[in-house]
This record gives sequence, C-alpha cells and structure tokens, in this order.
Amino acid sequence: METIFDWVSVAIFAGLIVLFLQRSSEAEPKDHLWQYLAASVGCAVGNYIGNEGYDIWATITLIFVLVFIWIVLRPHEGWKKD
Repeated sequence: METIFDWVSVAIFAGLIVLFLQRSSEAEPKDHLWQYLAASVGCAVGNYIGNEGYDIWATITLIFVLVFIWIVLRPHEGWKKD
C-alpha cells in the first residue's frame, strides 16, 4: 500500500465485495459472477498501471471501472423506496 492507486483500487474492490455479498443473499440474484470479475480485473489493471508510473492511464482505467459498476451492476437500485 504505497501509492494512491493501491488505496483507490482496494476501496473499489471492497465496495464490490460488499455489493456482491448483499446481492448474493437475494432469492434470485440479477447479477452474474463475470460482471464482478470484470470489475475486479479492471481494479487490478488500474492499480498495476498506476504503480508502473502511468498515472493518467491508471486514472482513466479506474474511472472506467467505476462507470462500469454504476451502469452494469447498478448499486443505486437498492436506494429506491417502495
């Protein structure tokens, strides 16, 4: 845990874990495991790129991962009040 990319990628990954655990307890999960895998690999790639010194590309990659999570996994759907 030496760079900002380490901290940001671990924070995103921790959020993915919480979302996965929350969604996996549902009777009929609407997400697929590959969606979480894609976001996790994106975190790892962004972290690696950032640690190699390509700060702009790493930032773009991590932003893309966040957009992917927001659009595909839709964590905001649980916020709706019935």
